[in-house]
Amino acid sequence: MSSVTLKNVTKIYDKKKVIDNVDLNINDKEFVVLVGASGCGKSTLLRMIAGLEDITDGEICIGDKKVNDVHPKDRDIAFVFQSYALYPHMTVRENIAFGLKMRKVDKETIEKKVQEAAEILDLGEYLDRKPKQLSGGQRQRVALGRAIVRNPKVFLMDEPLSNLDAKLRVQMRSEIKKLHEKLQTTFIYVTHDQTEALTMGDRVVVLNNGIIQQADSPENIYNNPANTFVAGFVGSPQMNFIDGKVFDKGDCVVGIRPEKMVTNGDIKLTVKVDITELLGSEKIAYFNIEDKKCSAKLPADFQLDETLELSINPDDLYFFDQETGKRI
Repeated sequence: MSSVTLKNVTKIYDKKKVIDNVDLNINDKEFVVLVGASGCGKSTLLRMIAGLEDITDGEICIGDKKVNDVHPKDRDIAFVFQSYALYPHMTVRENIAFGLKMRKVDKETIEKKVQEAAEILDLGEYLDRKPKQLSGGQRQRVALGRAIVRNPKVFLMDEPLSNLDAKLRVQMRSEIKKLHEKLQTTFIYVTHDQTEALTMGDRVVVLNNGIIQQADSPENIYNNPANTFVAGFVGSPQMNFIDGKVFDKGDCVVGIRPEKMVTNGDIKLTVKVDITELLGSEKIAYFNIEDKKCSAKLPADFQLDETLELSINPDDLYFFDQETGKRI
């Protein structure tokens, strides 16, 4: 079993809670993505699971074993960092094998595991090259290979694609998903990129100020956000928010996704367009509604004048409590 369980986990730095009483159950073989803005606590949470950060309070279990006081090397985890952390003077083969050599694994087993990892990651022809002779994507695959040969219970990945260009990030996203399917091991992945989170995770955990805002499937995170933070964080452009009222509930915040702003609906309004952005297959129009900045996502060939006629379906509206931000 390679489940990971966090119970009331708290981390305090200089009297400030950076992780606040987090409860989270990660199932065996699940791919869970921790996502949030910089400083939300996602990397700290990952490092506590790895044992690289002490926890102030609470309990972390890997499988059925409590690991609060277990050294990182004894937790049966593999950590893939943002930086590739490869040894420049070693070949790809030597980099992948390094951890096994340190554990005094016999040469025959090392060679077998290196070959298996190279085959999985399509690195066979690069085994005798040095890291400087590889592309960024190839170097990241070497870092993954070094983790794979250890056969860990849990893979922990901290922003592993952030140093790659946009095209390579898309390619590596699919490669890591395929890797998870092949290895059938628990993956915990940290990113600030909502697209990575929604496309890679079986489940997405949205963090803000060290508190879990919502832990759910990618579909529910997008379509059924628990509060205004989740609704505003996930989606590009972000959800539009305007002040409103709900019968028998008083003041509220009304939200609607930009792609739902031009529909065959019953709510009609006309807005003055401030600026537009052409993004290949689509066009984004920006405007104000009651002094709130809003946007609409339109087809690229949509003809725009200075004004835009909107037609909104009431079923596409979200309602949130004005004080707590929670979904009504």
